[in-house]
Amino acid sequence: MSVLTGSEGSEGLGTMGAGLMGRYRVAEVPPPGLMYVDRDCGNRDGVSQTAALSGGTSWFVTWHLMRRFACGVTSESHELYPTFMRQLSHCIFEVDSGDARRLTEAKRSDLGRKHGMVDVSDAEVVRRISKEEWRLHCRRRTRGAENTALLIQNLLDTFSGPAGRNTLNIPLLDDLRIQDIWDTQRRHLSCIQDPPGVQLYTQTGTLTKGGISLPVYRCARGSTSLESFHLHLDRFIPGTSASARYFQAFLVDGVVRWNEDRAAAAAPADAADTRTSLHSYSGHLKHALNQKSQRVLGHQMVEDFTKPAAYTGELIGLEYLFRQTGSVFEEINMDPDAPDEGAAVSTLEDEDEGIQSDEEDPTIFPPDSSSSSSMAASQSGPAPKSESPPPSLEGSGSQAPPLQDSSDSEEEIQGPDGQPGYQHVLKLAKALVEVRSLNGLSERRVDRLISLWQRLSERDKQRLAYPSRFQERQVKGHKYHLCILGVNSGPANWPDTSRLVEAICSQLCRLHPAATRVRGVMRTRWSLIHADYVSVRETVLASPRLMAQTTIQLFELNQRTISQWFTRRQKEWERSVLEQGVSIVPAPAVAEQPLLPAKELSLVRVGQGQPFAYNLPEEQQPGPSNSGLPPPPPPPPTAPTTQMSILPSTSSAQLPRPPPVVPRTTAYRRRKAAEAATAEAEGVVPKVKRKQPQHYLCGKCNQPKRLDTGHTRIGGVSYCATFGGKSVEEWRKEVKDKGGDQK
Repeated sequence: MSVLTGSEGSEGLGTMGAGLMGRYRVAEVPPPGLMYVDRDCGNRDGVSQTAALSGGTSWFVTWHLMRRFACGVTSESHELYPTFMRQLSHCIFEVDSGDARRLTEAKRSDLGRKHGMVDVSDAEVVRRISKEEWRLHCRRRTRGAENTALLIQNLLDTFSGPAGRNTLNIPLLDDLRIQDIWDTQRRHLSCIQDPPGVQLYTQTGTLTKGGISLPVYRCARGSTSLESFHLHLDRFIPGTSASARYFQAFLVDGVVRWNEDRAAAAAPADAADTRTSLHSYSGHLKHALNQKSQRVLGHQMVEDFTKPAAYTGELIGLEYLFRQTGSVFEEINMDPDAPDEGAAVSTLEDEDEGIQSDEEDPTIFPPDSSSSSSMAASQSGPAPKSESPPPSLEGSGSQAPPLQDSSDSEEEIQGPDGQPGYQHVLKLAKALVEVRSLNGLSERRVDRLISLWQRLSERDKQRLAYPSRFQERQVKGHKYHLCILGVNSGPANWPDTSRLVEAICSQLCRLHPAATRVRGVMRTRWSLIHADYVSVRETVLASPRLMAQTTIQLFELNQRTISQWFTRRQKEWERSVLEQGVSIVPAPAVAEQPLLPAKELSLVRVGQGQPFAYNLPEEQQPGPSNSGLPPPPPPPPTAPTTQMSILPSTSSAQLPRPPPVVPRTTAYRRRKAAEAATAEAEGVVPKVKRKQPQHYLCGKCNQPKRLDTGHTRIGGVSYCATFGGKSVEEWRKEVKDKGGDQK
């Protein structure tokens, strides 16, 4: 349901609340006992006007409470702002221990299979789990009002001191403002706690990651399921100048599609796969198809996830607003013979309406690596060691490749991803950077590059796993906007996709610390880095022997991917340095007690009242429809036989065929032809409407501009005999004598 109202509260939304409760009564379904609101939770005076509309209780949305705390920061671009919001989320929520352990194991196995990462620590695995994976595979619950208040107070005390300042000594929190916010919002902590005994999670399916089956959950907490509707509501209306009539049509159409998609998402996966083959939201089309498929195939081909019910008088969209303001809604002419009006909207862009689910929960942040690793270690036993001891000189000499030099005795170096063997990657990257100014590779240099490549670990030699950009239904090209280089070029990737490419870019960043003027032209730092990388890549690809004996993969980059990768890395490093001096409150994000089991999807529908009646012609005959086919030929004449009186048999009697479906324009022409034939038979001569010729009127005498009325025109000059006092012939002669006749 979506309405437009002039005011909120019981005055503006009372009628809508009464209508919704009427729907529950008609459907014989208990009314909702829990409503999530973004305001008016009733904590101040104990009375919530929103809850009074449904007779249940109202609970405050957690994200809106977190956004109120965000108003107390000096700037959201502060380096410690993400850390503060993550810790604030940890103060409110905790995740299920079983789900967290299962997801960690699946992620560890997936990293080993796809990326060849072995002996990965729990902290590194947790760091690589995305927010989307936490949302889909881990259930959460609130900690309780008292524990949350204690943790938030400690968090504010920590970030209000010197630990909450960046390298420019700019504080993260405004002391006076954040203290006022905390004094005001403390009373709402009880409003964001999960209601006892209510299961907020539903298991919608399973997903296999790293050979481990993970459950997929959908959460009903807060307004998460409606945030994407608010985000895409404006996309239902194409343009900003639609009239009220078309605005209402677009809005109702968008709401119907939204409800159908949400109902399909609530059905089990196997049922949704078998019932969504028809990509149409038209109830009439589905109903007609089911009628014919029932007669021909014996079963219905399409089953709606939402059964339309009969209209009971609810006010939807603009009708609700017009009832409040007293305006009159424009009536729509349903006469098929009326001429069609112009297009409602001049141009419509062929774009996705965005009614697909975009359920991103902004309150989800990955747990702290330290707390997650310690909690995982306490639950699953000792974790494998991520760092191997530095090999001795004898051991390194016995395991080195055939080609050895003095650098083989170096200690083991871990890369940015925590994996060993990074010293060999740095050597190969340094050797590749040295060839940036060469036109080709000599045999000696090729041998050296091959020997350096052979020292790499098996993980660095295997084929890269590039980020997936595939979509089954690609509507726009916005996802390729940042990666396509231009004509006759492939997509660009991030440098950190490969450890070797990232090491090359890091060394090129040291060679080009700033913009440089080359031959009088100022070139940016990123253009210089990109030019050197392109030179290295072309030199390597132009060596057949090097490409045949190695698997060096230097993919394409552009200046945007290089600059954004560098900026993101610098921000992460700076935030890591600032977090080193912050004694963050221990907030283990894993619950000690398991959560309630999630609900399962069900195809059982609740009552919807009186079903909607479609006014479609029913086919009386079994079998395929004969509409639109030519009439059968008449039977051949038979020999005269003795006429016998036979009683008609009801079993052999043929039912009358339904009238064929005739287009509207054809029916209009036939009706006009029948009226003309009837008038001719009655002797009535039809009046032929002739278009009266229109003449321009003279502005002086208000008569048609014709020669018989004393008007003429010569050389672009009009003359009126009534106003000029001369006849047309006299005026023509006078003009001719003066030489003004141009004809």
